[in-house]
Amino acid sequence: MDNLVEIRWHGRGGQGAKTASLLLADAAFNTGKYIQGFPEYGPERMGAPITAYNRISDNPITIHSNIYEPDYVVVVDDTLLESVPVTAGLKETGAIVINTTKDAEYLRSVLKGYNGSIYTIDARKVSMETLGKYFPNTAMLAAIVKVSGVMTDEELLSDMEGSFKHKFAKKPEVIEGNMKALEMALKEVKKI
Repeated sequence: MDNLVEIRWHGRGGQGAKTASLLLADAAFNTGKYIQGFPEYGPERMGAPITAYNRISDNPITIHSNIYEPDYVVVVDDTLLESVPVTAGLKETGAIVINTTKDAEYLRSVLKGYNGSIYTIDARKVSMETLGKYFPNTAMLAAIVKVSGVMTDEELLSDMEGSFKHKFAKKPEVIEGNMKALEMALKEVKKI
């Protein structure tokens, strides 16, 4: 399928990987794309590994399965690097985006020979500076948009402002922090 972008998210229950994948799907839909966003659960408990998926295309999507050969992988929790095969099936023409402060040598060693592009962001730092609490999903959402180019930074920011106003209607004080987290993350994601 031409112009189909497939993204696989790895996180732990409670970190917002599922929410981020659904927000990405909504934002892409609002830019006129065809989308899919769905989670896959193992044991449903806080802290357990979870996987979520996105498909984004300019054409209708007729595939209805998990994603086995993603273009991009997002790792919300770097402790998963040693316990989950995060690069399984990952195309070397794509990239992996990792929430980490670990150095390039360590990352290359745990990614076991993956030769594609590796991007990192310290989502903890972004989250703490903008929200005052550790919510890595907002930063990771911006990071994957920046790396994948599925939409422009401006499209993401405009759509997410509307989403946040709706989602946090009863807590408007968190909208500004989330917007700052997106803006900061767009600048902080780096290729190693």
